[in-house]
Amino acid sequence: MTGIRVGMPPQAVRRSALLLAAAVAASAAVAACTGAAHPAASGRASRAASPAATGTRTAPPAGPAPAHLLPGMPPPTDPGNVYAADGPGDLSPVARRARSLIYVPDTKSNDVWVIDPATYKVVERVPNAGIEIQHVIPAYDLKTLYAAGDNSNTLLEFDPRTGRPGRRIHVADPYNLYFTPDGRHAIVVAEALRRLDFYDPHTWRVQHSLPVPQCAGVDHMDFTADGRTLLASCEFADRMIVVDVAGQTVLRTIPLTRVAGGMPQDVKLSPDGRVFYVADMVANGVYEIDGAASRVVGFVPTGKGTHGLYVDRSGRRLFITNRGEGSVSVLDLATRRVAVTWRIPGGGSPDMGGVSADGRVLWLSGRYDGVVYAIRRPDPFPRVFGYHEVFHLLVIAGAAAFGAVIWLWVLPVAGR
Repeated sequence: MTGIRVGMPPQAVRRSALLLAAAVAASAAVAACTGAAHPAASGRASRAASPAATGTRTAPPAGPAPAHLLPGMPPPTDPGNVYAADGPGDLSPVARRARSLIYVPDTKSNDVWVIDPATYKVVERVPNAGIEIQHVIPAYDLKTLYAAGDNSNTLLEFDPRTGRPGRRIHVADPYNLYFTPDGRHAIVVAEALRRLDFYDPHTWRVQHSLPVPQCAGVDHMDFTADGRTLLASCEFADRMIVVDVAGQTVLRTIPLTRVAGGMPQDVKLSPDGRVFYVADMVANGVYEIDGAASRVVGFVPTGKGTHGLYVDRSGRRLFITNRGEGSVSVLDLATRRVAVTWRIPGGGSPDMGGVSADGRVLWLSGRYDGVVYAIRRPDPFPRVFGYHEVFHLLVIAGAAAFGAVIWLWVLPVAGR
């Protein structure tokens, strides 16, 4: 284990954020553009008792067909895998022109630290990037990165070709940022204001503000395989909200009832589009919600403080961070069961992150330890990130760490 520490000493803060962004990717909003649901049934029988209460699961209905995509959304590369265009080394032409860098926002110092992933060294520090920077997010067309300063009400642009900052855009309460699968709208997740604000992604003028008073702590989201519906977590309300993307209206709420006072976090659609996974750091596992975002169909226990969710580049596994116990659970997406759990040597607080473009390294922030974990495992299958061997852990940067989202979700169809 080697390490470089930057910024302030690690401290537990309410929204200490670290987001990793490396060279080439698209946001989760664009990821939903790449596929539709698989038509095959799962064959899992339902039970009379509530699946959320018992840990059992029911078979979700088949997802939407490609013919019913959100108008303007790029057609799927593979109808059976929404991540089909996100395989190892699959870079869009725009992404290939970007520098391979990792951007680390530090909410304590309000700086963005830039790391070279080839050398695991800090190569630059961008001061005063925003106040309480939560995330760094790629634009729908991948030509710009945005550092979201929640308390400064700003988005600081970065040019991924050079790694240099540019203009500062003023928006209200940008805790998080997504783009609709058709590329027509940027969605600013205004957590403190309990709103989803739809902006023109070119002029950054507000198109529509959607109040979500029933969704205290609105945080993370993902889209159905057809792009028509989004599912967002309500961290302080123990529920999810379902929003019609075109109509920009709330359709329904989905209660999460496994434990009282649950705190849902990250949201991720399965490759076949049939199941949403929702991390809950009080329930200590992931809820399974059907691909139409209508009901809870199961629950998978993982570990204490479940937080971030990342599909590997083979589309076969889901990496689940358990920041309360310093572990990462690896879910087999075919069986929907945990195949193995990795323990960080000496403990830690893995939070959010992503998988490198070549699929070989899992990057995660250490929420309470002021570090970034780079987990690299030897693998007999060079194009697939495996989990059968002993992994190596590199501590490469220190910061006030919260969200770590690697800018490596690469979709050649993005922005088309």
